[in-house]
This record gives sequence, C-alpha cells and structure tokens, in this order.
Amino acid sequence: MAHLRQLHAALVKSGLAKDPIAASRAVAFCAGEGRDASYAARLVRHHPKPNSFMWNTAIRALSDGPGPDAAVALFLDMLRSPTPPERRTFPSLFASDARLGRADDGAALHGMVLKLGLAGDAYTRNSMIAMYASCGRADEALALFGQCQAFDVVACNSAIVALSRAGRVDEARAVFDGMPARTVATWSAMVSAYSRAARCQDAVDLFSAMQADGVEPNANVLVSVLGCCASLGALEQGAWVHAYIDRRGVAMNALVVTALVDMYCKCGSIRQARQVFDASRSQGFAVLSSWNAMMLGLAVHGQWQEAAALFSELETYGLRPDNVTFIAILMAYGHSGMAEEAKALFASMASEYGVTPGIEHYGCLVDALARAGRFREAEDVIRAMPMKPDAAIWGALLSGCRLHGDAEAGARAAREAVECDPRDSGAYVLAASVLAHDGEVRSGLGVRGKMREEGVAKVPGCSMIEVNGVVHEFVS
Repeated sequence: MAHLRQLHAALVKSGLAKDPIAASRAVAFCAGEGRDASYAARLVRHHPKPNSFMWNTAIRALSDGPGPDAAVALFLDMLRSPTPPERRTFPSLFASDARLGRADDGAALHGMVLKLGLAGDAYTRNSMIAMYASCGRADEALALFGQCQAFDVVACNSAIVALSRAGRVDEARAVFDGMPARTVATWSAMVSAYSRAARCQDAVDLFSAMQADGVEPNANVLVSVLGCCASLGALEQGAWVHAYIDRRGVAMNALVVTALVDMYCKCGSIRQARQVFDASRSQGFAVLSSWNAMMLGLAVHGQWQEAAALFSELETYGLRPDNVTFIAILMAYGHSGMAEEAKALFASMASEYGVTPGIEHYGCLVDALARAGRFREAEDVIRAMPMKPDAAIWGALLSGCRLHGDAEAGARAAREAVECDPRDSGAYVLAASVLAHDGEVRSGLGVRGKMREEGVAKVPGCSMIEVNGVVHEFVS
C-alpha cells in the first residue's frame, strides 16, 4: 500500500489521476483482499468523474470489510453523483444490510430496484432473497423466490435458509427434495436447518445421504454435524467425522477445532478433547472459543485444576477471557466445592478483566455457594443482583437445598422459582424432593398436588445411548 500511495502521488502530480482507466486500476488494487478499502473509497470520492466500475468496486470492498455501514455511506454519495446505480451496485448493498440485520433498509433498496427495472436480474434478485432470509423475513424471501421462472440453485439455497430461520424446517426440506441439482451449499443449508431446529438425528442422517451422493462436505457441514453428535452423545459417529476430516485432509480452522473439542467433551471423552485442543493450540488454530469449550468440558467433568490452569495460560497466548470463559471457570469451581475461589473470581471479573457479570455468572456463583451449603450467602447474592433473578437462579439455590436437605431455604427458593415461571415443573419436583428428604413427606405430596391443580405436567426424563454407531433414545 505504501508503494501505491507513492504511485498515486505521482499520478496526481502528472495529472493522470483524472484518467478513468488509471484511476479504476488504482481503486481495484486498493479494494483487493487484505488491502485498504477505505483508501479505495477516498480515491472514488476525490475523483472528479468516477465511473460506475469505481463506485461498485469500492462499495463491494467496503461491504465485505469490518464496517459494512461504510458501503451504505458511499452508496449515498453515489446517489448524489451523476453516475446512477446499476445491476452490479445492489448485491453488495443487500449483503451489507444482511450483515447489519437491517431488513427495512433492504426493503427500501428493493423498492429502488423495482423503480429502476432491475428486479428481473437474477444476480440482484438472489441477493435480495439472501438478505431477507438472513434477516428472518421468510415471507418476503419466498415471494421473490416464487418469481423465479427457471430453476436457480442459489435462490433455492436462500429459500431453505429463510424457511429454516422461520422454524419451517419441513418446508425447507420440501424445497431441498424438489431441487433437480444441489451444490455443497445446498446440503450445508439443510444440515444447518436440522441442527438449528435440534433435529439432530435428521441432520446426521442427511450427512450420511450426502456421503452416499458423493458430495464433499465443507467446514460448515462438518461443524453442524459435530454439534449434532455432541447433542446426541454419539461419540462413535463424532469420532468417524473426525477421522473423515483427517483422512480427507480437510483444512482445520477455529470453528472445526471448537466443534471437535465440544463434541468430545459432551460425549464424555475428555482425553480425546484435550488431544485435539493441545494439537490445535500448538499449530495456532485454537482461538478463545476453543479454549472456552475445553474449559467448559473440564468443568463439567469435575477437573477444576486443569480448567484453572488453562485459564491462567490465556494471556500467555495473547487472549483475554470473555463472559463464556468466566462461566466455565465459575462452573468448574462450583462443581468441585470451591466456593471461596468462585467468589474471588467473580469479584475480579469487572475490576481486573473488564467483564460485567451477567445473569449466567450470578447463577454460577449462587450454584457454587448452594452446593457448599452456604445458603444465606447465596440468598444475599441473589438479593444484590442488579437484574431480576429468573427461575434458573432460584433453581440453583433449590438444587443446593435438596443436596443438603435444607427444607426451610428450599421452600423459599421454590416459591420464588414458581413465581418466576409457574409452568416450570422442575421447581415443583425439586421442592417436593427437598421436603421429602427432610422428612416432610406430607408437605412434599402437597406440592405435587398443587402441581396437578395448576395443570403442570412433569417433563418426562430422556436418555440416549449409542450402540454400533446407532443412537437409541429412552423416555421414562
């Protein structure tokens, strides 16, 4: 870029900076990947008569950058210039609105496209469908999708995304099944749709069908499938995906590493999770999300010392803990009975790390104190919270009361939990269990009677096991 600035200065001095061909090449160079899109925009703004190529190139570069708002600002400058927008201008702007979540601004652009007679252009239409889909406006996306006169795989992919984000997964599958041809992006969209809807077995089955169809999955598919294996506890299937990644030489990135660590942790194989994490850390692939997944896994498995050791190494690797990091370490201390350590870490969050405690952090602290039998302190924490405690906060206290058999504190926590969420069966069941544990069987039966009077049904228990790569579900 330094050489380009020198060349630009020479062009200005020679008068060639006004030449549209020379200026266009300079803008295109600045707009290249990893270069300076804002400098490209300055070149356009200072040119006496920028052409449409210059405007479109700079707008596209800005829309792909960290601040897509800048692309919209440059477009407004374009509207005030003699050069009108054309079909290559709008897709980048719709992409910017999608990233910013501004469906209303995108709809205003849609109106401009209609006025300019560009709605029939497939490139522009597909970018509008993708924008509406990304912003959760399924009806608008489907209305545009219905205007496609011929099969368009890009439009179909966006329709699948739109339907899945609206929770209409079966309709998304109907679009998928009706496609005469599919790309890897199509399979990725449908697998992600099932994953987002927590239909994990459907996602895994579709991944198997993808393999049978000879389609090479991308990183997005693999991350979605690994997430589903984690939810199902399907260690054998998750390990097969890991072996597939190694066998096919799939490029490792932070998302894949985090998904692998999370899957192994949730499937109970903490040793394999640690192997993946350590290998990726030595190769520079482990970002903060990977560290958080590993620390959460160690916390759940009661290995608080290992989790705390990783926390102490973060800054060595140039990383700063975030809110998820503190949830992991507070959980590690809580599950291991380290209430004092949890209090000290909680107190240091804002003062030492600049992380404001959220309701999840308060929940972890209350859980740590309740597990240690320090109910008065836990209640003091709840009363001092800057936000209203929810049913999960009181549930953490109630669980501790059940563990230690404190019926008095348990009754208070149960009343608050039920008041927060009268339809939550867990609070009633825990309260009855606390009372029965303390010898007040009659009171416990009264709680269950109240539950029946209110029409609150107990959520059935569910467990899953994997046998020979097949996940079996059991409901109590």
